[in-house]
Amino acid sequence: MSELTDLGAEALSQGLAARRFSCRELMAATLDRIGRENPRHNAIVSLRDPVALLREADVCDQELAQGHRRGWMHGLPQAIKDAVAVAGVRTTLGSRLVDFVPSQDDLVVQRMRSAGAIVIGRTNSPEFGLGSHTFNDVHGTTRNAFDPSRSAGGSSGGAAVALATRMLAVADGSDFMGSLRNPAGWNNVYGLRPSQGRVPNWPLVDAWVAQLSTCGPMARTVLDLARLLDVQAGYDPRVPLSLDGGGGFAEAVLGALPGDARVRIAWLADLGGHLAMEEGVLAACEGALHRFEEAGATVDAVAPPFDAASVWEAWLVWRRWLVSGRIAPYLTRPEQRGQVKPEALWEVDNAAGLTGEETMRASVVRTAFHRQMLRLLERHDLVALPTAQVWPFDATLRWPSEIAGRTMDTYHRWMETTIYATFAGLPCIAVPAGFGPGGLPMGLQLIGRPRADAEVLRIAAALEPAIADILAVRPANGR
Repeated sequence: MSELTDLGAEALSQGLAARRFSCRELMAATLDRIGRENPRHNAIVSLRDPVALLREADVCDQELAQGHRRGWMHGLPQAIKDAVAVAGVRTTLGSRLVDFVPSQDDLVVQRMRSAGAIVIGRTNSPEFGLGSHTFNDVHGTTRNAFDPSRSAGGSSGGAAVALATRMLAVADGSDFMGSLRNPAGWNNVYGLRPSQGRVPNWPLVDAWVAQLSTCGPMARTVLDLARLLDVQAGYDPRVPLSLDGGGGFAEAVLGALPGDARVRIAWLADLGGHLAMEEGVLAACEGALHRFEEAGATVDAVAPPFDAASVWEAWLVWRRWLVSGRIAPYLTRPEQRGQVKPEALWEVDNAAGLTGEETMRASVVRTAFHRQMLRLLERHDLVALPTAQVWPFDATLRWPSEIAGRTMDTYHRWMETTIYATFAGLPCIAVPAGFGPGGLPMGLQLIGRPRADAEVLRIAAALEPAIADILAVRPANGR
């Protein structure tokens, strides 16, 4: 039986604006859906008082009755990833060292509230957002929408599962090393890592160096993804590297590709054997690419135009530098180390000996890699890679220690496939690619040209009908 929460965000936004149903009805339906789905998956945490939420929905209804609509998200329930500040709602970052109620919203939350969103709580995230597997000692483990015994991915795992199970119509996330893309792929939804600087956030301790992580949108359709990006994006003078052009993404999606356009995709697969891949992952992605070919795209299998080993080593330097800078302030006393997961301590300890010379060498490698990616994108519209190197794994594991007989030498080596869009600062959309063993989902990354977020979304929308049957598959408990 169809429910109100089965509708996508665009349909809900239009229905609320036209007063075909009320904000209170949507809020009540959302709380009912959360009550049924969340005990199984643990995607939404720090849920606010239902009575207070219904009152806020009533205010939204009153505003509509008076002819006032705040924006596209007016009346849409929204749970915010537990990685940014939300006024009046508990913030933990998934850490036992962090537990406070902020007095003001971070910028990305301000923009969603200004567009009319009603914040209902948080989506779960791993400790300090590290690890691409959403578990922590504060809120527990978030479980995959299609198999609760499996990982939801991360760090935006709660957001992806809430979307797939229809507890949310759209969701915010953030992405450092695939944190939007990996959980999107593992839960059969879309996730967009915007261009570096496209979605600024504030406040920041450092506004110049820490540019590998970005907030971004997640959704079940490309149009919903673009609508949320329209809300989140835009220049802010307090964030000096933020980009102008905060709008027009939904218009790009609604506009058709030129009639003679033929999308050309470079398929990097496993980077010529550099990436360890679990059986079936490449086949699932190639199946989606074949569908795109049938829809008129050209897919070229391409050897990586860069030295993947050198890029990985440079990535490790940048990551340790930035992650350590973020976590070290929570480790000012020796006893605090016992309250932080070993993966976070590994990042901090390995960063302790970094020198300026090492960081500069890593920046030189990154600069050369960026040029190599640009040359590849001169001949192709998009570069394709899997969203992960393994299928969703046992949720009781911390991380996969081995793939196809190859030992993973770090806790995040199994997610190496996601570093290329991040390291080059390029927009990248994760699209559903299909299902493998036991009905588990996999995703495909499509990386675009610099600042070409609108083009990436437009192409993804044009290819969306080719995977319509994949998108239609829902978690068994949500049928």
